[in-house]
Amino acid sequence: MTTPDPLTSPATAAGPASNVIDDAPLTAFHRKLTMFCSGGPFLDGFALGVIGFALPQIADQWQLSGTWQGILAVAPLLGVPAVIGVGYLTDLLGRRIMYVADIAAITLLCVAQFFVTGPVQLLVLRVLLGIAIGADYPIASSLLAEFAPRKARAKLIGLQTIMWTAGNAAAYLVGAALLQLGTEAWRWILLSPAVIGALLAILRIGTPESPRWLISKGRTDEALSVVQKVYGPHATLDGIGEESTPTSLKLIFRSPYFKRTIFVGTFWACSITPVYAIYAFAPKLLEAFDLSGQGAVDVGSVLVGVFFLVGTIFATVVSDRLPRRTLLIWPFMIASAALLALGAFADATAIVVVVLFAVYAMAIGGPTILQWIYPNEIFPTEIRATAFSIGLSISRVGTILGTFAVPLLLDHTGISGTMIIVGVISAVGAVCSLVMAPETHGRPLTESAAPRPRDNPAA
Repeated sequence: MTTPDPLTSPATAAGPASNVIDDAPLTAFHRKLTMFCSGGPFLDGFALGVIGFALPQIADQWQLSGTWQGILAVAPLLGVPAVIGVGYLTDLLGRRIMYVADIAAITLLCVAQFFVTGPVQLLVLRVLLGIAIGADYPIASSLLAEFAPRKARAKLIGLQTIMWTAGNAAAYLVGAALLQLGTEAWRWILLSPAVIGALLAILRIGTPESPRWLISKGRTDEALSVVQKVYGPHATLDGIGEESTPTSLKLIFRSPYFKRTIFVGTFWACSITPVYAIYAFAPKLLEAFDLSGQGAVDVGSVLVGVFFLVGTIFATVVSDRLPRRTLLIWPFMIASAALLALGAFADATAIVVVVLFAVYAMAIGGPTILQWIYPNEIFPTEIRATAFSIGLSISRVGTILGTFAVPLLLDHTGISGTMIIVGVISAVGAVCSLVMAPETHGRPLTESAAPRPRDNPAA
């Protein structure tokens, strides 16, 4: 008789041992923690969005070339690979201290931007800002995952991606309003994220340390104190399943976690690269499809953004009801097919073009929220933040390449070739997911992250 895989087999009636964290009902504590963790992605979307309003004034005052403007625009992405070190520190030193310190660093860097006198200073600050903003992703998402009940874990983590979009939308409103301040408006625009950062840092003070992380460091008395504070005086550590294990980078490169790292990095990069390319160049792409009139291009661009948001919200709402593989693979395939169709039928009518973009934008919502969920579910506590930061760094390399490549592809291959290329990139991610994506739906966190026989994902 074959022994069922504890990770990929459906839950049995007996199920895994219950514990106070995985089986807790949603409480005010979970909602508050989710809101405070979501502040990081909101701040990221906001800080990256406002540069679009500040950059024209900066370029005019400092007489910047197009190259300098492009470098300053993508500077926060350039610092993301350094986030791996911060992820490792988060696994080594704990979630709580990094959770507040990182937001404080973002706030100070935004304040420092107000006083810059030249492009080199601004470039350095924005690279450091990118490191700090990127670092908050593994810090906050690890903390949230380690407190979240398993029946709501995907929804709580998935909300983080929605908040990035909300922050980016808020940047447009604030940036447009601050432009009315005159020729030095750009300084106030770059300073504005500091207001959100300062408030968020204050709100995060007092957040308890992850009891899972405390147990992994052998600090069980402190872990018990936390769970009793959060879940009540009768709460125990029974069934949580964590073991005292040292943090080690070597673990990332050992079986089965190295294979999981390849999976996360590949599917994340292949899903996010087309998103960034389309999000950043929607007007240019729609113009290449010969949509008639600037008004049509503007309306089409707005609709693409709206459909991205709708797709992400829908995926988040259903995320705890569907198996992870279902939420990842089928939407990934549909999104890839829509991109390839845009390339194959580049001379289609405006309605067909917008519909295909809408199908893509809505379908990619599933893979988008799973970029945050999977790294937190398939790696153990002692390397969770490190693994997340590695996946994030790999994805951002693809994002940078995609952002720079789209204008070049349009010039050399036209709209048909460009869409086929991004469609193929997306399809690679879909195939990778089909072959490698594990099933973690409804599992306790320690069980979903545990090694499993043959590390077979699809059983």
